Amino acid sequence: MIMTWLIEPFTFAFMQRGLAAGLLVGIGCAVLGTFVVLRGMAFVGDALAHTVLPGVVIAFLLGVNLFIGALVAGVLTAIGIGWFSKEGHVEEDTAIGVMFSGLFALGIALLSRVQSYRDLTHILFGNILGVSSLDLWITAGVTVLVLLAVWAFFKELVATSFDPGHATVIGLSPGLVRYGLLILLALVVVSGIQTVGVVMVAALLVTPAATASLLTRRLPQMMGLSALLSALAALVGLYASYYANVASGAAIVLTLTGFFVLIFLFAPGHGLLRRRREGKA
Repeated sequence: MIMTWLIEPFTFAFMQRGLAAGLLVGIGCAVLGTFVVLRGMAFVGDALAHTVLPGVVIAFLLGVNLFIGALVAGVLTAIGIGWFSKEGHVEEDTAIGVMFSGLFALGIALLSRVQSYRDLTHILFGNILGVSSLDLWITAGVTVLVLLAVWAFFKELVATSFDPGHATVIGLSPGLVRYGLLILLALVVVSGIQTVGVVMVAALLVTPAATASLLTRRLPQMMGLSALLSALAALVGLYASYYANVASGAAIVLTLTGFFVLIFLFAPGHGLLRRRREGKA
């Protein structure tokens, strides 16, 4: 009975593709999300997710693949954020806020020109169960690219995240590394939009890494835990979607949020309730 309950949802091809997409996007977001949390860039994921909207709408109006439109807009946003903040005259969070509000407003203005929003709802709200084989291959390619880039430039990312001044002294360019990280974030955000949509993709960048940071301060372990939490959330969220008949993307993000709350309260040594109990003792 239990085995039937566990196996039944994944006898359908669309559920299998949805799980594969959730795992791939979750892993890519979790690895990059570790640096997002370390650098205090939580807002950037949300901004990138929203600023791809004008690219999506323009692609839709021109009859071009929506992924291409989202990718162009995401990369331009990443470059714009880096350019506005590179000299230090504008703080990075300020640059993000300007790009976020301006481009999202442009997207809404363009969206008002579309006769029916119905064809774009999967971009706004996600449709993990509607992922095609082509979407899956694109997502897999982006995830592999992200993992290879992080592996190749791990030392540079770590050095510029923890001590940009020292990184400059030893010959690294924190600005160039920041550009690279922003472009990788744009890629993973765009690939994640098909899975959980514009509204929720930021959670995959922030919540798993924030949760893992409550359990360990060692970077490799934090990345591994983030990826594991994302994978578990994808699995649990899809079960909830199938049996409770709720939106899959929302179920995945709510599962991640549940993990964060539980670990925040009960984590060994760092959990809120444990700290309070030890304080009373």
